[in-house]
Amino acid sequence: MAFPRLHRLALLFLMAVIAGCASIPDTGHGRFVARTVELDGMRMPYQVFVPAAAARGPGALPVVLFLHGSGERGNDGIRQTEAGLGPYLRAHAADFPALAVLPQVADGEEWSGRNNRLAIAALDAAIREFGGDPKRQYLTGMSMGGYGSWNIALAEPARFAAVVPVCGAVRAPRNERPGLLVEAVAQEADPYMAIARRLENVPLWIFHGARDDVVRPDDDRRLHAAFQAVGARDARYTEYPHGNHNAWDATYADPAMWRWLFAQKR
Repeated sequence: MAFPRLHRLALLFLMAVIAGCASIPDTGHGRFVARTVELDGMRMPYQVFVPAAAARGPGALPVVLFLHGSGERGNDGIRQTEAGLGPYLRAHAADFPALAVLPQVADGEEWSGRNNRLAIAALDAAIREFGGDPKRQYLTGMSMGGYGSWNIALAEPARFAAVVPVCGAVRAPRNERPGLLVEAVAQEADPYMAIARRLENVPLWIFHGARDDVVRPDDDRRLHAAFQAVGARDARYTEYPHGNHNAWDATYADPAMWRWLFAQKR
């Protein structure tokens, strides 16, 4: 017997849903899937970590946008998963409860301008494809990605439920990297206070190593002081007393950071 038209449409929709789910089978562990985003004629590779079914809570998934450091630049679409958040996700593939979006900047470029817009486009695409929760979007980045976290947060101050910059800064750390800076406040007399005033209502947790000789912690100390001065809603600062530039392994391994992060909601 032929199905009525409405029943046929419902069946086709169900088959499409099943096919979409089958294209990324649940193996009991979270997994990375490769994607590419295009915007204004520019393309950027990115990876999406999709959590295991058993790790997910009810409803839409929280989603973390991760910005890599200088050493992970390229166009292979893989290197950005090999330092920082990526290794943590692989180690916790069975129990990490959120989507994570890991875009990749090309060699010689920074987290600024069109690259930031591409990263946001990748985030939006992942939210649509995998059912991310728009009210639980989180932003984090390490080193160059720490700078990028400030750049994107300032450009999208109402988007993220919380931001976690790791070993980043505000001003360029060395003469040979003049483009590595927080562009939106570069011309401000006091860029630290400018950031604090614009983001005082965004929950933040900044991490840095006290012995960092690549990106010194001075800027993050001044940022924290500025957030305190404006009476920010929730601006935290953790400095590892014996840590050098690699503050990311300790940060992403900290269960307290994740509990705090996922408790935030827009």
